[in-house]
Amino acid sequence: MHQPQDILETQYSVRAIVDGHAARAATGTLDGLSEAVERAAAAARALARRAGGAAGSAGVSLPASAPDVPLWHDDTAAFDAAARATAAGQTMRGAAAAGGEAAGMFGRALTQIAVVNSAGVAHHALATEALGTLTATVADGTSHWIDLHRSVGAIDLAASVERTIAEAVAGQGRIPVPDGHYTIVLGPQAAGELLTFLEDAGFSGELAAAGVGLVAQRAGQQVASSLVTVADDATTTIGLPIGFDMEGTPKRRVPLLTRGVVGEAVTNLATAAVLGTASTGHAHIAREEVPTPVAANMVMDGGDATEAELIAGVENGIYVQRFWYTRLVDRVTATITGVSRDGCFLIADGKLAAPVAGARFTHSILDFLGTVDGVGSARRSQPVMNVWNGAVTAPALRGHGFRFGAATVEEA
Repeated sequence: MHQPQDILETQYSVRAIVDGHAARAATGTLDGLSEAVERAAAAARALARRAGGAAGSAGVSLPASAPDVPLWHDDTAAFDAAARATAAGQTMRGAAAAGGEAAGMFGRALTQIAVVNSAGVAHHALATEALGTLTATVADGTSHWIDLHRSVGAIDLAASVERTIAEAVAGQGRIPVPDGHYTIVLGPQAAGELLTFLEDAGFSGELAAAGVGLVAQRAGQQVASSLVTVADDATTTIGLPIGFDMEGTPKRRVPLLTRGVVGEAVTNLATAAVLGTASTGHAHIAREEVPTPVAANMVMDGGDATEAELIAGVENGIYVQRFWYTRLVDRVTATITGVSRDGCFLIADGKLAAPVAGARFTHSILDFLGTVDGVGSARRSQPVMNVWNGAVTAPALRGHGFRFGAATVEEA
């Protein structure tokens, strides 16, 4: 079912800082902007008075140039409600012809953002965003696809839909996954889900400033395979890059893992001040949340193998299309729990074999990344939950010793 619609949303957010004490106010109309400024300033002054003196300043960013990355694509601007409805109709008919159903969303966003401050910073950007997401179901077989990009042409909508429906057809007759440790090939969606937990393992400026996690405790150390290079990168065209943050600080490429070695944390002005560094340009402001530094465009470098070649190197194992309902279990070990879902298959003698049902796992993402011996060349992007304009991009990965089954008390 498709309901073509266009939504227009406007928000003006004001952050006032008085003697290091910050307060925010927001409005959805231009007419309310002056009042929002007054409310934010009054609240910040009140906080400063109650504190009885200066608290030090997080500083303000100085004028500088943002990375010059093409953010506007005419093909996405032309992907209007009529075009999306046509694509949805073709998708549903394709699924029906295969004996199944299709559910999902083809979306387009046109974003205009401006950030200005009293230090003379003024940044402005116009950006497009194309998103495709599809779950195809044929009997008990399912397959899920998601991708996003500034250009709708880059997500290859027609081919992605065709592949997803075919995977659902092949996924019928699923069998359980016995508990055990497996060599696995993660599709780009599953790999991307794992990468979103790197920030929780210590690549957040807040954790680094508190002395917690990988950057604070293991900077410069090898914690993953030399094939693993991950950065938060606003200078690339993949994912959803934006060249500046909500404080007006220009972004740069921030190396998180470089050939498996721990690099830097993403910071905003406040956490950078605590660490004695310059902000990396990752301030994030969300409704009803305290401003924090957030990795907004996490990207893993691709390798030189196709997904089929990664699978061909496995005698016995499991292919995992995606993970679902994942949660952090242990920050120190970067252990998470969740379930595999949709188009997952046993691997036998280098080929996909019987489809398998979803299975519970509890595993350290660092342990898995330490075993990676194959990286795919094709990469796919997906949104990061609760992060405005946030994305993570990953290739397929092959690794070893991944545990499926309910965790024991000792492991949990």
